Amino acid sequence: MKIVDIRERAIPLQSSLRNAVFDFSEMTTSVVAVITDVLRDGKPVTGYAFNSTGRYACGAQMRDRFIPRILKAKPESLLNAAGDNFDPEKILAAMMQREKPGGHTERSVAIGTIEVACWDAVAKIDGKPLHRVLAERYNEGRVIDKVPCYVGGGWYEPGKGIPELLDEIREKLDQGYDVMKIKVGGATVAEDIARVEAALKVVRSSRHLAVDANAGFNRERALAYARALAPYQLKWFEEPTDPLGYALLGEFIAQYGAAVGTGENLFSTQDVENLVTFGGMRAGVDFIQTDVPQSYGIVQFSRTLAMLERRGWSRQSIFPHGGNQMTLHLVGGFGLGGCEAYPGVFGIFAGFADDARVENGFLKLPERPGIGFEAQNQLYAAMKALAA
Repeated sequence: MKIVDIRERAIPLQSSLRNAVFDFSEMTTSVVAVITDVLRDGKPVTGYAFNSTGRYACGAQMRDRFIPRILKAKPESLLNAAGDNFDPEKILAAMMQREKPGGHTERSVAIGTIEVACWDAVAKIDGKPLHRVLAERYNEGRVIDKVPCYVGGGWYEPGKGIPELLDEIREKLDQGYDVMKIKVGGATVAEDIARVEAALKVVRSSRHLAVDANAGFNRERALAYARALAPYQLKWFEEPTDPLGYALLGEFIAQYGAAVGTGENLFSTQDVENLVTFGGMRAGVDFIQTDVPQSYGIVQFSRTLAMLERRGWSRQSIFPHGGNQMTLHLVGGFGLGGCEAYPGVFGIFAGFADDARVENGFLKLPERPGIGFEAQNQLYAAMKALAA
């Protein structure tokens, strides 16, 4: 049993969306195929993943360092104790050889994308959906069949005003979602308050609306938004500041008072531990939103989660950034608080299985072996071409 090849390709998102900080017109993502010599139904088992959204393709690091290290390793050194499947922890260790501690952002996305693709292969070899494999290993076997799911939307786009924003929210509510997140910071405070107040008239309550500033505020602007939005007691205020700007984040939290969510721009267990230690984050109130494929993958995320639980954080306070089929399995397998969704936003990389349906804010977990990209026709076509 061995990994015979690993391939990567950069694919453009082709999006005109804009948040408070940047637009996605040049955004790309890396698609990865991990090809094994294990046969199922007469075909080699291949694991797939991509590096989520909001990070550019990172194929250079993969091709120069991480893929060669895996392919040079003795095949048996990458297997589990029984020798009947691959061990992602050993594969992660192989990629981390001769890597200096620290420097996470240079490599964490590349490593995490390959590692998640390996998990796809592992689950396919086991003949189980990935969420079941993760529940057995990391959640004491507690398998669930559905997870809460909210919409990440409310983007700034040319010609999009409040009427169009409300049409978007109504459309998502009609699709079965019951929590909506919209962007702030790309307009004036007054304009964004008007957007929030209009949105609140459509959703059921303030607990069904969140906002996201994409870490774009300086101190003056952050505190102005904290004062302006504090009375609304929204579900959370996401990324008001750079999460590594601990003093400013703590000042914002103290001024704002209500729930804050952040962490999608963190890339290691140490990053997250520093955030909850020095950034004013409150267990039981705030939310951690680390993106798993962008932060070394599933094995490292299990270590981050263990650290958070030791520090009093509940799994229900973890809402990973992502909005894709990978994140859906991770939320279900680890028993986390909920999953993001980007219906119709990021082209072939948005959303879940083509036949997925949201009911009362919950999305049913898929039962295909692995991650189940095969049920996403356009994305799977691009992935399959990579492995051909």
